Amino acid sequence: MDAGVGHEATGRVGGPLDDLLVVDLTRALAGPHAAMMLADLGARVIKIENPGGGDDTRSWGPPFVGPGESISTYYLSANRNKESVILDLKDPSDLAVLTSMIRRADVLLENFRPGVLDRLGFSIERLAELNPRLVTLSISGFGHDGPEGARAGYDQIAQGEAGIMSVTGPGPGDPTKVGVPIGDVVAGMYGAYGVLAALHERERTGRGSVVRTSLLASLVGVHAFQGTVWTVAHEVPVAQGAHHPSICPYGLFHASDGPVQIAVGSEALWRAFAPAFGLPVDAPGFATNADRVRNAPEVRRAVDATFASWRAEELLAELARLGIPAGRVRDLRQTYEWEQTRSQGLVVEVEHPVLGPIELPGPPLRHFAADGSEWRRQHTAPPPYGQHTDAVREEFTGS
Repeated sequence: MDAGVGHEATGRVGGPLDDLLVVDLTRALAGPHAAMMLADLGARVIKIENPGGGDDTRSWGPPFVGPGESISTYYLSANRNKESVILDLKDPSDLAVLTSMIRRADVLLENFRPGVLDRLGFSIERLAELNPRLVTLSISGFGHDGPEGARAGYDQIAQGEAGIMSVTGPGPGDPTKVGVPIGDVVAGMYGAYGVLAALHERERTGRGSVVRTSLLASLVGVHAFQGTVWTVAHEVPVAQGAHHPSICPYGLFHASDGPVQIAVGSEALWRAFAPAFGLPVDAPGFATNADRVRNAPEVRRAVDATFASWRAEELLAELARLGIPAGRVRDLRQTYEWEQTRSQGLVVEVEHPVLGPIELPGPPLRHFAADGSEWRRQHTAPPPYGQHTDAVREEFTGS
């Protein structure tokens, strides 16, 4: 693919997906997150925004920053390393621009309600005619078919419908959403993963394909052991606050000056942990993990009672000496200021056209060559609304 004008404008240098063009018709979070993952890996991502203000997240806040508090920090979280182009998909001339882009694209991302893309003139059949090698990712709320496939999808609604809220929170009577839009983020992750699989398949077949996922699918996909509690054991799991339902002690406890978390995840760890803190190693209700889970309230009270005489820093040091996995509970400021976070490339600095230098959460993957050298892309700021419109129109239509 000839990356053209926009490729140079992003300042990208290499990367595993550097030869790919992604046309991103998505908005809000699930689709933009998938697109950002591909962009982080080097793909050129052109974000198509409507002429009425663009991506919904541009208006989500506060907080807003910049002149007149005009820039949403929510938008900044999901759109690094992209180009922004304004197109009116009801305007024939703008549809012609999009059509030209699709002919040259490797990947198309969309999260319209099922049927909307067809009404715009881009059915799956039409897309295949325009570009037989195109990989299309479609993300919906509850699936593209089935009795409720037409429902609109928002993260918190999906968290409730998919059972996540029922196993989150202080207890069974207080369903609680996860503190981040986990359905959107995981749908984006599954979507990007599906795109990469389809691109690999294209190397064998020479043809593109369609990848579909949804907020519902992504949230059911992360049920993990809670899912088999129902599907195999036919028990309905419930929220247990900051403690693990199948391992004990594993969760949040209290030192004299604040919370600490421990994970006594094996019998060997229990036998190192218990005697060091005066807990009954082999007493009834304490001897095995199954015993401790059944006797969880008493075990947790005993752990809290012995931790109450320790300061958190001293307690964490002793747990480390014993080889017991443990940690503090950080707020986000502390997490982003933590040297370990920064050492992993999880904070990146970019130059924003309006805000100047800003820090963003960084990508969670790192890439190393066989000689041990690490590839790190030159990240670009989430683009202001329509920043690349003129250059991209010229590139794809000559006008």
